[in-house]
Amino acid sequence: MTIYPAIDLYEGKAVRLTRGDYAQMTVYDEDPVSVALGFKEAGASALHVVDLEGAREGKPANFEVIREIARASDLLIQVGGGIRTPETIEKYLNSGVTRIILGTAAISIPGFLEKTINKFGEAIAVSVDIKNGLVAVKGWTEVIDCDALEYCRAVEKLGAATLICTDISKDGMLSGSNLELYRTIRQKSSIRLIASGGVSSIDEIKTLSGIGMDGAILGKALYTGAIDLSKAVLINNK
Repeated sequence: MTIYPAIDLYEGKAVRLTRGDYAQMTVYDEDPVSVALGFKEAGASALHVVDLEGAREGKPANFEVIREIARASDLLIQVGGGIRTPETIEKYLNSGVTRIILGTAAISIPGFLEKTINKFGEAIAVSVDIKNGLVAVKGWTEVIDCDALEYCRAVEKLGAATLICTDISKDGMLSGSNLELYRTIRQKSSIRLIASGGVSSIDEIKTLSGIGMDGAILGKALYTGAIDLSKAVLINNK
């Protein structure tokens, strides 16, 4: 299982939200590149980067910072937030980003997900953000009438290689992730599945690995010291 340290960007800074609420934002570092290099030094092989402004506004706002992170770290980097066009996808992939995460665009633009999967293949991942069993979009600010589990099945049928699943109610709370949700999806799907939201302990990482998750995104737990990244990486390399 791959560990993905998270870097959420807002106005060029590394920040964290609580339950996806932009009003509950904490700035952890004004130099995201140094954060990325610190994660690499601790043993990370991959990064999860989100442009929070892009997610909310519908267009990239931190592209230059993300390009610098990719250039400086030379890690596998998956990026999401405000990616709505094939041109933006190509721009990111040409900048050194490995995987593009589609959220709002995948569900709100007819045919967009299928077209991008056909064109970019495994470089496309789909993010399913869940609130009370329904899909949330636009940087978690809007919940739509779409059953999350049904949507996950539909995404896999279209040929998506990677699914990133976040229970918004758990994100930034350090209260543990929604293990039952992941078990349910894993039992019914063979897609590459990455857990996100609330992962808060080494034991939980072990449990996620045991469930058969392909990856786990670590956010607030790293920034607060609840999880030691080097230990998490070592456990998953055994």
